[in-house]
Amino acid sequence: MRAIGYQQSLPIDQDASLVDIDLPRPEPGPRDLLVEIKAVSLNPVDTKVRMRAQAEPGGWKVLGFDAAGIVRGIGKDVTLFKEGDEVFYAGAITRAGTNAEFHAVDERLVGKKPKTLSFEEAAALPLTTLTAWETLFDRLEIKRPVKGAANAVLIVGGAGGVGSIAVQLARKLTDLMVITTASRPETQEWVRELGAHHVIDHSRPLAAQVEALGIGAPAFIFSITQTEMHFAEIAKAIAPQGRFALIDDPKTPLDISLLKGKSVSIHWESMFTRSTFQTADMERQHEILSEASRLVDAGTIRTTLGDVIGTINAGNLKRAHALIESGRTRGKIVLSGF
Repeated sequence: MRAIGYQQSLPIDQDASLVDIDLPRPEPGPRDLLVEIKAVSLNPVDTKVRMRAQAEPGGWKVLGFDAAGIVRGIGKDVTLFKEGDEVFYAGAITRAGTNAEFHAVDERLVGKKPKTLSFEEAAALPLTTLTAWETLFDRLEIKRPVKGAANAVLIVGGAGGVGSIAVQLARKLTDLMVITTASRPETQEWVRELGAHHVIDHSRPLAAQVEALGIGAPAFIFSITQTEMHFAEIAKAIAPQGRFALIDDPKTPLDISLLKGKSVSIHWESMFTRSTFQTADMERQHEILSEASRLVDAGTIRTTLGDVIGTINAGNLKRAHALIESGRTRGKIVLSGF
């Protein structure tokens, strides 16, 4: 089968950073689906893994997490899906990725593709939806109020993939005031379209801008990007006994003592925790994606597809990685077909 991989971690402008290759078709394990890949989307984790994880000696490392496709085979213990089902998912960081014609994935990580979306539109959703959903509802528990705090969530970095879903989920599924950050006119317009009540500029100090809204200190803050730059302002802005979550990899250590005076709790989110550690609630990701699919088909939330930049090959994946590394994407970058 056709696939794209690498043998050595290299800058994306190097010829060997991603290469078109041919690999054997995977065999599904007992709870695996064998999925024919129709579309994939890119995430910052793709670029991070490319620069950190080497291939096995003599082998190839295949990246890719988000995917939409058709089930073409099932393991002997599969109960949630059948051959021919159209599915979408984000997979596991511990297994070969989705940048291939066929991919094996545990059924507990997979949802039925929304009927109202194309494969390209569906491929834009899984990883960011899971990350946003787990952060908001499983980590921050945004449906559990913080007494005395403004019934509000501040999302730092609302225009990217995760932010674009988090804004919608917070607006559509809760009664929270949704504040988000964006620094360019086009990204500010994007987050307003997605449902943000207020948009502030993360190129300027956050706390004073939040205070100027006149709603009080927010109960919840969700930092998606450049947390180390904004952390001191986050500590100023958040309500006493508030809850703070982050998903990025701060380039410098955070002084979490800044949160002590307010007794603020801090929550990390990694969408791959459940699959990596085979947690007892791993099927939660199937449940989240199934509910997200229902919400999409009901018109409650929408895809965050930004652009389809071509077929799935090394050249287009290099372009996509370069765009992700620029940090200036809006919505999700998708590749379609082989």
